[in-house]
Amino acid sequence: MAEAKAQPEVSEEPQDVPEAEGEFSALEAELATALSEREEMRDRMMRALADAENSRKRAEKDRRDAQLYGGARIARDMLPVYDNLARALNAANEETRAAAAGLVEGVELTLRELTNILGKHGVERICPEIGDMFDPHTHQAMFEAPVPGTKAGEIIQVMAEGFMLHDQLLRPAQVGVSSTPASH
Repeated sequence: MAEAKAQPEVSEEPQDVPEAEGEFSALEAELATALSEREEMRDRMMRALADAENSRKRAEKDRRDAQLYGGARIARDMLPVYDNLARALNAANEETRAAAAGLVEGVELTLRELTNILGKHGVERICPEIGDMFDPHTHQAMFEAPVPGTKAGEIIQVMAEGFMLHDQLLRPAQVGVSSTPASH
């Protein structure tokens, strides 16, 4: 009898093995579904994080641009005031300057103050000189004329100064350009 106790008892239930295999297959299918859902959710979460980061970067860029270029409209609207003050000073000859010194000085001070305020907000003048080469990025050709002694593309007249707001062109300088052919 001691020999009979030494052997472990084996339950012989052949019908339980297929049932356990079926449960195992069902659990494997549930695990595969759960893993698939987890990967899908992980992918969606990563996309959402990337979208949030892109939105944050866009908002930061928009904020910086608004800070730098937000005053572009008012600055552009002030350019005719600058032009008119500069024209008034250019029109004043020596006789006018002597007769109305206070008025001329007031216009000069006003123009200087306007220039300082524009400069304080990042607006810089584009002041081409006669003889400079035409630059289509900062100049606007108002006319072309053949002028002896000049090269094609040289500025021959400046009608109005241009202006930049930081790295953005507010208004190109308005210039006349030589069209003299290279053979002259």
